[in-house]
Amino acid sequence: MRIPLIAGNWKMNTTVAEAEKLASSLRDILDKIEGIEKVLCPPFISLTTLSEVLQGSSVKLGAQNMYFEARGAYTGEISPLMLKGLVEFVILGHSERRSYFGETDELVNKKVQVALDFGLKPILCVGERLEENEAGKTEQVITRQLKGSLANIEPGIDLVIAYEPIWAIGTGKAADGITAATTIKFIRDTLANLWDSDAAQKVRLLYGGSVTGNNIAEFVSQPEIDGALVGGASLKTNEFSSIVGQSVAIKRQGT
Repeated sequence: MRIPLIAGNWKMNTTVAEAEKLASSLRDILDKIEGIEKVLCPPFISLTTLSEVLQGSSVKLGAQNMYFEARGAYTGEISPLMLKGLVEFVILGHSERRSYFGETDELVNKKVQVALDFGLKPILCVGERLEENEAGKTEQVITRQLKGSLANIEPGIDLVIAYEPIWAIGTGKAADGITAATTIKFIRDTLANLWDSDAAQKVRLLYGGSVTGNNIAEFVSQPEIDGALVGGASLKTNEFSSIVGQSVAIKRQGT
């Protein structure tokens, strides 16, 4: 049984004071919800503060990105050495990193390998653009991203993969549950081909892209979908708490 996971990606939002207030309010509510992993991914500047806020809590901490070198002359970057012991998860290959900052599958692969070397759990993001989706190239794009991002990665690693169709991120246009589940099943089948069936079954697969409290049930009710990577809705205490609460309740009903 894969443990459901809901991760909140705060992106470039919240000051340190705002992040502390939001995390405190979420901690008080989310600590009461069991049977699901809860992860907050604030901006880098708030990680230390939130590690103190969440100390002793069931809510875990994640980073939004990471460079693949431990140290060096890489102005503005954050290394795995800096994150080790501070966070448990790290988002890698997010579509915004790929689109705005030119990150390639090869670069993401280096980050995944180094994250694992430092004991960090990657949340690897994959997903197609609107024109690729409309051209029927979703599976082709997903296959390329998985093969490239997971090259030379051994099966059995502690990895989470989030399917985030780029056309659904921040647009209010989410994929429907059946479509998302179909693509996520394809991801699991591809992992089985890359590794083996047992290893593929252990990987938690999330959906991301305009997830809200109103549509989360449509996704997590699908057996193939193990949770969600939530963007804007994770900045609202009641909304994110609702997403977490609904997810664990639905998954329990399905067992």
